[in-house]
Amino acid sequence: MSQAEDIVNGAGVSKSDKGPSQASLLVRIARERFELFMSEDGRPYAVAKNGPNLALPLRGKAGLRSQLARIFTDDNTGNVPSQSALADAMTVLEGIAASADPRVPHLRVARHEGGIVVDLGTSDGRCVVIGPHGWDRVPRSPVLFRRSGAMKPLPDPVRDGDGLARLRGLLNTSEEGFRLLVGWLVAAFLPDLPHPILTFRGEQGTGKSKAAQMVIGIIDPSGAPKRTAPRDLKSWGVQAFNSWGLCLDNVSVIADWLSDALCRAVTGDGMIDRALYSDDDVVVLEFRRVLAMTTIDAGALAGDLAERLLTIELSLIPDSKRREEAELDAAFADAHAAILASLFDVLAAVLKALPDVTLTERPRMADFARVLAAVDHVKDWRTLESYRASARNAVADVLDGEPFAQAVVDLVDKAGPEGLTLTAQELLDRVATPDKLPKKWPKDSTRAGGQLKRLAPALRTVGINVDDTQRGPAPQRQRLYKLTASESRRIPASTASTTQPAGALTSGNGMDATTSPSVHAASIPAPTASTPGPLMDAANAEVDADPPPASTPSPIHDQARHSDMDAGDAMDAEMRPLSEVATPRLDVIERLIGTCAGCGQDMTILTPGQTHHPMCESDPA
Repeated sequence: MSQAEDIVNGAGVSKSDKGPSQASLLVRIARERFELFMSEDGRPYAVAKNGPNLALPLRGKAGLRSQLARIFTDDNTGNVPSQSALADAMTVLEGIAASADPRVPHLRVARHEGGIVVDLGTSDGRCVVIGPHGWDRVPRSPVLFRRSGAMKPLPDPVRDGDGLARLRGLLNTSEEGFRLLVGWLVAAFLPDLPHPILTFRGEQGTGKSKAAQMVIGIIDPSGAPKRTAPRDLKSWGVQAFNSWGLCLDNVSVIADWLSDALCRAVTGDGMIDRALYSDDDVVVLEFRRVLAMTTIDAGALAGDLAERLLTIELSLIPDSKRREEAELDAAFADAHAAILASLFDVLAAVLKALPDVTLTERPRMADFARVLAAVDHVKDWRTLESYRASARNAVADVLDGEPFAQAVVDLVDKAGPEGLTLTAQELLDRVATPDKLPKKWPKDSTRAGGQLKRLAPALRTVGINVDDTQRGPAPQRQRLYKLTASESRRIPASTASTTQPAGALTSGNGMDATTSPSVHAASIPAPTASTPGPLMDAANAEVDADPPPASTPSPIHDQARHSDMDAGDAMDAEMRPLSEVATPRLDVIERLIGTCAGCGQDMTILTPGQTHHPMCESDPA
C-alpha cells in the first residue's frame, strides 16, 4: 500500500493508524525545499533552496500554501491535501519562520554591493545587475525579491539603437522636459532615495494618460498602470505596498489625507493594520515608492505636496499627428527593451559619477537633485536647473489657488524692505478680505497661524520669508510672525519704479537695451558737442535704451543695418544723433524726437532732412 493510499483524511489518520499525517508531510516538504523566515515588518515568507531567489508569502494566491499543495499532489499520485491539513501546516511553518533571522525582501529594485539589481519579474527569477562599469543580465538574483499580483514582467534589455531617441518620439514634450524625464527615470531605479512625484500636466488632448502609462510601464509594468485616487488610507496602503511604481490618473482635487499619504510615500511610509483573522495582532506596511500623476491644473494641490512634484508640460497634439492607441502600444512594446538598455547605460555612468558629485546648494529633494547633477555631468545637460525652475513654478501654481496666501503676498509686497511683524489676528485683520470668503480662508487667528505655518515653505520659494520664533511682550506672550520679502523679490519692483532720464522714451517693455550682449555699440554714432543727439524710440523694440558711450560714426547708414541689431530689429534703441554722412531713406520710417526749428516745440521727424512741423513750414507765423 502506497503512502498516498494509506493517508485517508485531513487529520492524517490511516486505516492501520500508521504513517504521518498530511499536515506533517506538508511541513516536511516545506522544510526540505524552502527556507522560512520573517521579514522585518513581521510577515512570514519562504524562499526555494534550489530555485529563484523569490520570497513567497506563506498564504495567498501565489504563496507557499498553493506551492505545497501542488508539490504534495505531484508526489502522491494526484491525491490532494485537505484544507485543514494545509491550515495546520501553515501554523507550524509560521512558527518556524518566526524563529529565523529576519530578512528584507525587495520589490522590483534593490541595492547590492555598490550596484543596482532590477527584478525582471519572470517566473525563473532573472534580473539585471547595474554597476559603475556597466550592466549585465543574470539568471538568478543575488538579492531577495518579492512579487505581487499587480506586477508584470519587464523585457530583457537589448541594445538596439538609441532607446532614448525612440522614447522621445513617443512623447510630445519639449527637449528640456524630456531630459528632465530621463533624469527621473534613471533615479527611479535607485531604491534608497526620495523621488519627486512625476506630474504630467496639459490640457485635454495632450496625451497625459498615455504618457504616464508608458513611463510607469518602463520601470514597473502592471495590469493597472493608471489608477483612480484611492477611497481611503487602507486601500492606498495596499496599492502602494504591492507596486514599485504607481500613477494616479486625472487628478483634479486631492483630499488632505491623500496629500499627506503621497508625501510620506515619497520619503518613506509605514502603516499598521490589524492582521487578518485576529483581534490583537497587527501587520505593518512599509514602503517608499515612485509615483506619477496626471492633471490639468496643479494649483489645487497642497503646498507641501507641490514641493515634491516634478512637472512635465505636454503640448497639444494636432489632429493630423494624433496616433491610435493600438499603434502607440505596439511602438512602445517594440522599443521597451531598447529604452531599458539605454537607461541602464546612463544609470551605470551615473553610479560611477555620483561619488564625485557634490552640491553647493541643496534643494528640498537633495538626493534626487544630486542624481540629476550626475546625469548632467554624464550627458552634458542642465536638468538640475530645469528641476529647480519646475519646483518653483509648481509652488507658484499652488499659491495661485490659495486666496489667503495671495493676500499675504500682496500685503508683504506693499510693506517695503522692513516687512511686517504682527500677530496672527493682526495679520487676519490687515490682509485684503474678499466679500465672499473662499472655502480655505481662515475663520479665526488660530487657523490663520496654522495656515501660515503650512504655507511657509511655499511662500519662501516665491521670496516671502516667514519667521514665527518671536514672542510678544508679557503677559500675553503672543506668537509674532515676521514677514519679509527677499532681496531678489524686491529688485524687480525697485527696477520698475526707477525714474527714466528726462525726455527719454521707452519701448514699454521694462528692459534696458544696454544690458543686452547683442547690442553693437560700434555701430552707433556718437553725438557731437554742438548738436545734441535726439532721443530715439524704436517702434518694434523689445528693449529700452540708456545713453550709449561715444563711438566712431559708421560711414554706413546705421538706421538701415538690421543685421547689426539696430532699431530695425528692435535691439538697439538708444540716444543717437542724425547721421551727417547718411543718405536719407524715405522707405525707412524713423521715429525721432527733435525740436522744431520754427516753433521750438517737440516734433516727430519722419526723414533726416525734415526740421520743421508741417504747419510751421506752411505758416511760419
